[in-house]
Amino acid sequence: MSEITKKPLFTEDWTVVILGFIIILLVVGGLALPNPKTDWTNSAEIASFFEAGNLKNLVLQFIFAYVVVVFGALLTGKKVISYLKAFPIMFLLTAVAQLLAGNATMKLYGIEAVIFSLLIGLLVGNLTKLPSWFKEALSAELLVKIGLVLLGTSVIFGDILKAGGLGLIQALVVVLSVWYFAFWLCKKLKVDDELRLMIASAVSICGVSAAIATSGAIQGDAKKLSYVVSMVLICAIPMMIFMPYIAHALGLSQQVTGAWLGGSIDTTGAVVASGSLVGEEALKISTIVKFSQNVLLGVAALAISVYWTYTNHPAGADPAKKPSLGIIWERFPKFVIGFVAASLLFSFVLNPQTVAAAKGTIKNIQGLWFALAFTSIGLETNFKDLIKNNSPKPFYAFLIAQLFNIIVTLVVASLLFK
Repeated sequence: MSEITKKPLFTEDWTVVILGFIIILLVVGGLALPNPKTDWTNSAEIASFFEAGNLKNLVLQFIFAYVVVVFGALLTGKKVISYLKAFPIMFLLTAVAQLLAGNATMKLYGIEAVIFSLLIGLLVGNLTKLPSWFKEALSAELLVKIGLVLLGTSVIFGDILKAGGLGLIQALVVVLSVWYFAFWLCKKLKVDDELRLMIASAVSICGVSAAIATSGAIQGDAKKLSYVVSMVLICAIPMMIFMPYIAHALGLSQQVTGAWLGGSIDTTGAVVASGSLVGEEALKISTIVKFSQNVLLGVAALAISVYWTYTNHPAGADPAKKPSLGIIWERFPKFVIGFVAASLLFSFVLNPQTVAAAKGTIKNIQGLWFALAFTSIGLETNFKDLIKNNSPKPFYAFLIAQLFNIIVTLVVASLLFK
């Protein structure tokens, strides 16, 4: 069965904003999408995942995601038949990843579903030959950007300011200094432009989410994004385990330890797990600091998109001329508008009761979208090429920048939270 690709009604960037806000408005309007239970400790408890009630919730989640993805294909003029056939397979692989991440030990160490999604995607994509219709439906960028629009609802400015301006001060100092150092170091090591920007953002802001946002802002290569995400996850786990013990050995207070953990560890799940090992106060401060860094995500994506436009000219353009405002707007990642609009909506427009009622459901849907995106990234990525085509220099740059981040954040945290 063949299908002619139709003219898109909207660009992919605007489609992301439309779909993100359809989801947000549905939830705010009262949609209570049940989240399947994936928590388990031993093999006996896995059986609860397959109980009728839980499977019903999984099916409802699938139908919701299916409709959104197919509607996105219609808006962007993609071959709908490919999405109709491929998405159920992607969803099944992602459900397996979420079940694995629901294990109590995995949760203890902050190993999130996106890690298993990426690994399962890589495994299937590298051990099987995917048909062309399946590859046509792999749209990691679309899925990632919808997740980022939804992420904006969790950035509540009032909560951060109420919790403490010190977290914002630390976030600004650390993000600016670490980002510049990582960018400079990558340039010295001759790391290519895309990886340089992704690494600098991932180390300095908020790990996986920052790498995703940067890739979206520059329309980056999914394989390079997968490489950076792998580095983030490789570093986050040992940092999460050992930094609390180092803080104890140094005699740091819970406040300083929390600020250090929140500013240094790149994934939110790992920050929460690490802070929990220290104590309640450390957990609170680490969460505030990490949340403060998340606020800078939209600003960073905007700045990076403008920088990328000014330093990478369209084919055939005169390099002596700077791009016009029209070109800047054309290349500007529209998901940033969705991210900021969602944050403003939940920060200043909706009442606290509505926000509290909607945040849980939106967070669950956001987690699903990121997990689906990383399944797609894994399926799109050839693991042999990932290793063969990347020199070790980006990894060395990431490690050195991460060490710099740890030291700078410790100094700043000690001065601000003493």
